[in-house]
Amino acid sequence: MIFEDLPTTPTSEELIDKAFSRAARAGKAKGGLEAQQSMLQTAANIISDNLENVVTAWPDFEYEDDVHPFYYELADAIVDVDRLRQALSEVMWASRKAREIHEEYQPRLRKTDVDTARKHRKQAFARLADIVEQVDDHLLYINESRNDLRDLPEINPDEPTIVVAGYPNVGKSSFVNDVTNARGETASYPFTTKGIGVGHFEREHIRYQIVDTPGLLDRPPQERNEIESQAVSAIEHLADCMLVVVDPTGECGYPIGSQLELRDAISARFEAIPVLTIANKEDRFEDGDLTEAVAADYTMSVETGANVETVLDAAVEAIDYEPELPFDG
Repeated sequence: MIFEDLPTTPTSEELIDKAFSRAARAGKAKGGLEAQQSMLQTAANIISDNLENVVTAWPDFEYEDDVHPFYYELADAIVDVDRLRQALSEVMWASRKAREIHEEYQPRLRKTDVDTARKHRKQAFARLADIVEQVDDHLLYINESRNDLRDLPEINPDEPTIVVAGYPNVGKSSFVNDVTNARGETASYPFTTKGIGVGHFEREHIRYQIVDTPGLLDRPPQERNEIESQAVSAIEHLADCMLVVVDPTGECGYPIGSQLELRDAISARFEAIPVLTIANKEDRFEDGDLTEAVAADYTMSVETGANVETVLDAAVEAIDYEPELPFDG
């Protein structure tokens, strides 16, 4: 996952202490003008390099090759991406400024007396410290963003993906666990109440990803807050097929009419991809339930296993995924 290896971002105080303490040690190893030059070079390099490393550790949010739209939307649902980009830009400015200060003062430390050189070096140190302190708030925000994003569970947006939706207790998680190796494994996202479930299965040597989204696509759109709505926008970039699971028996606690209204809202939101309605618990349908189940594309029973593979095959067929083959010139 693109955010998991982001390093800790130092505070301005930590970076200044590191640069000046290393510079002091470098100065002790030499004498005269050479000591002042070495101290300035060491401090400026540490500040500039560390600030540049903060920026280059992050993917470039402007390029889709660096950040897939799914992860861009996801990141923007959790942190303010525009503010983060601005913070990274300011930190890169500070990195360049540190190098400019070094280039400005280093000639002043040559062909002069030690006292004058020491005076110039102290002036340079003061300016270096001021530059780093100017971006302290940006460094803090970058580290906060890193902490918020680095533990996001890994979802591969390049794999063909089935997203499972529907009201609570209709059997979504049981279905995902039954057809994949998920076995109840969930991954916590800041905008979900229970954590998203992710599993995988294979068909004809192609790996498919199947995602359960409790807390997002299990209630009407008007009940979602702003962050949850943006997370749904992220899923639009992820899903290649949507399975809306309904429970015609009503045992889930929601009338079938409400469940189909949610299905219709999801179909409207994900109109660019196939949306299949799956009626679960067919082993417990009564005669009256079957009339409601006519609205479904498929019926199944996760509990007995009836038609579960049929549903999965239908989703695979709806995706109609063709892997990219290496170009053979």
